[in-house]
Amino acid sequence: MYSLREGSGVSLLLVLAGLQIAAEGRGTPPCRPGFSEDVYKVVVPEIMEKGHPLFNVRFVDCGRAGLVRFECSNPSDFRIEADGVVYAASTIQRAALGASPLLIKASDAATQQQWVAHVLLSPSSQQVQQVAAPPVVSKDLKEIVFPSRNADSQLKRTKRDWVIPPINVPENSRGPFPQELVRIRSDHDKNRSLRYSVTGPGADQPPTGIFIIEPISGELSVNKPLDREHISNFHLRAHAVDLNGNQVENPIDIVINVIDMNDNRPEFTHQIWNGTVPEGSKPGTFVMTVTSVDKDDPRTANGMLRYKILSQNPESPTSNMYTINNKTGGIITVAAGLDREKVPQYTLIIQATDMEGNPMYGLSNTATAVIRVTDVNDNAPEFTAEMFFGEVAENRVNVIVANLTVTDKDQPNTPAWNAVYKITGGDPTGRFSVPTDPTTNEGLVTVVKPIDYEISRTYVLTVEAKNEVPLARGIHSPRQSTATVSITVLDVNESPYFEPNPRLITLDDGTSPDSTLIAFTAQDPDRFMKQSISYSKLSDPANWLRIDPNTGRITTIAILDRESPFVKNSLYNATFMARDNGKPSASGTGVLQIHLRDINDNAPKVFPQETEVCEKPEPNAINITALDGDLNPNAGPFAFELAHRPLDVRRNWTITRVSGDYAQVSLKIGFLESGIYELPIIITDSGNPPMSNTSYLRIKVCQCDMNGDCSDQQHIMAAGLGTGAIISILLCIIILLILVLMFVVWMKRRDKERQAKQLLIDPEDDVRDNILKYDEEGGGEEDQDYDLSQLQQPDTIEPDVIKPVGIRRLDERPLHPEPQYPMRSAAPHPGDIGDFINEGLKAADNDPTAPPYDSLLVFDYEGSGSTAGSLSSLNSSSSGGDQDYDYLNDWGPRFRKLADMYGGSDD
Repeated sequence: MYSLREGSGVSLLLVLAGLQIAAEGRGTPPCRPGFSEDVYKVVVPEIMEKGHPLFNVRFVDCGRAGLVRFECSNPSDFRIEADGVVYAASTIQRAALGASPLLIKASDAATQQQWVAHVLLSPSSQQVQQVAAPPVVSKDLKEIVFPSRNADSQLKRTKRDWVIPPINVPENSRGPFPQELVRIRSDHDKNRSLRYSVTGPGADQPPTGIFIIEPISGELSVNKPLDREHISNFHLRAHAVDLNGNQVENPIDIVINVIDMNDNRPEFTHQIWNGTVPEGSKPGTFVMTVTSVDKDDPRTANGMLRYKILSQNPESPTSNMYTINNKTGGIITVAAGLDREKVPQYTLIIQATDMEGNPMYGLSNTATAVIRVTDVNDNAPEFTAEMFFGEVAENRVNVIVANLTVTDKDQPNTPAWNAVYKITGGDPTGRFSVPTDPTTNEGLVTVVKPIDYEISRTYVLTVEAKNEVPLARGIHSPRQSTATVSITVLDVNESPYFEPNPRLITLDDGTSPDSTLIAFTAQDPDRFMKQSISYSKLSDPANWLRIDPNTGRITTIAILDRESPFVKNSLYNATFMARDNGKPSASGTGVLQIHLRDINDNAPKVFPQETEVCEKPEPNAINITALDGDLNPNAGPFAFELAHRPLDVRRNWTITRVSGDYAQVSLKIGFLESGIYELPIIITDSGNPPMSNTSYLRIKVCQCDMNGDCSDQQHIMAAGLGTGAIISILLCIIILLILVLMFVVWMKRRDKERQAKQLLIDPEDDVRDNILKYDEEGGGEEDQDYDLSQLQQPDTIEPDVIKPVGIRRLDERPLHPEPQYPMRSAAPHPGDIGDFINEGLKAADNDPTAPPYDSLLVFDYEGSGSTAGSLSSLNSSSSGGDQDYDYLNDWGPRFRKLADMYGGSDD
């Protein structure tokens, strides 16, 4: 059985702690000025924005405050302040800086001493590690003995709490490697040779090769430095076998714990922390919390962090405006006096240190906290002047009279800065308003209701300015938040006006001309201007009225008729204008409404004026009424009566009153011949005195069907055309026939002229009769391979055999219409034979049906016999010399050569 000596683990830890203390320093050294570290390892972002704080270097001045000045080796990219905070002087990328360290130099102006620190900049993903002191390992290796067992391979009875203690190995050991940890031994190695091995992660499983065991001696060693932040412990299993590989001991478990060393600096989760605090906050107001993490063991001092504020910029109103909870990182205010208008932003350098904040042994890192002081409404708007002035012309609205300017120290374009204006006095009728200009924050004094100079010439307003949000508690509006506005009203020439407008008068219908109606006068609102008014007429649709230009008296110039189309609902409207003589002059209009009382001046008329009725007496009733331009009681009820003449009216027709406005007309006899009848009806209205009128009712008597309606034929007859329409239709038909007849005569005449032209030509005298149209032959004399059977007379062949369907030679003329060759004139002149030939040639050339020139052609049959003589008569005998060929010169230039050959001299 193997057991570790009691307290050996504690002794090992004490030895390690002693070594670490010896490495960091012994005792408290005297105060020596200089940087806290010779080499600073700083984690910076990949892109550093201009003006952002990056890190700070700590300098121990030993009471030389204010005498030490800082400089950096790269002033174009970095700027260092007097408090040791380093800012980015421009927007730079870390990769562009290269691997060279940044040098920070501190100089004492009094003693001319200088100190230099190196700063290594690394990206945020890189881990900065500190090399720990080498571990202390005892040269006397401890042994772990396999528990003995009986021959039957059963374990002996052991204590119930027997446990193999774990092996503690410090991380980051500097070696040398392999470094022995413990020896594993079995009691059976005394009488036979054994081989030892270990299995598990770190041995034969990934990560492999960390732990190795000497198979004969059983010494377990570590082969490389361990990293607790990567793997905090290893679980291995030790085996003992004989030379034949037979297991001689049951495997035992070995636990190796990696002892933490302070090899990781605290890392802030953000390099720049942003927070806000309202201005005027009381001490103890929470601002924000900064956090940092340490990869070391949080259960040991290596991972226990403490926070503190290294510097505050600016130090106004005091240098200790904020404090930080050293354990949680919470930042709160500790002093009053936060004023955004004076200090809008604070920059704090926060340091996090492990080893519970021990500055001697702990590792530290810094971050920047930017605290923005937010605005509250602690400043009321103040007018720039106590009195403002403006002027406005009377009767003007929606015009700006004056601009009120204010100042506000709060943050612009916020509810605490935006001004709201209110009129508190001097405007009881609400004629003014003061909206806010959203751009300039000015108050715009605006007229919203018309102002009358004759009523008030001056307005004195009291205006108060406030913000959109109330003032902070304890802040009161000063006297400058109220101002006085004096507004002067300017007199302008106003338009005359009619009162009342429109003006209504009542007259009788039919008022005679030259009647005086009324004096339609206007009033001038300018009481302080001595002006005269003239009048004129603007609108008089019926031209019934005139107005006196000086007095405004209106008289009639025509009879007023209520039934005029210009009168609507017995009202007639006329518009007049009044104009003063001011400079410039002003005018106003007024409407005169004339209500015309109705009189009985219109006789009634029958309605409808046309109707139809059947020949037979049933059904034959016609409902009629009367139209009267007058109104009641000068209109209905009406009295209807048939005229006494002609005599057949009362004999054939009868009229029956249905009501006061309606009557029925019906046939009195059993049958009346179809036709159109005009029936005179006397209609009398109810006026006083009454008016009568004889109206003619046009009745169409027609044949009706069983339903009492006129048949279609009768409808057509009833709706027959008038005489003028019938005459127009007949004229159109006659003209159309004449045009057709003229066209037919012209066509026949044209055919006769064509035949006559051909008959007038003597075949014997006209040489052109012998010039026949042939198809073009094509080819030369070499083309002698002809099918002579095609030249036979076609009249000896049956028509169906001439050109059977589907049987044609390839060179045969296609079946296309014949080309239109020029027509010969009736009496051609001998000289135009050349033109005739040219025209025929041109027509043949343009013929699309003509075959190629070098193909076998088929010629039309010309018929038996010929009017031309034998070609033998054209021989050039000696007798030809006696003939006169000079006439060939008259045939054109083409025959001039023949004339020279035959008609010339012997030469």
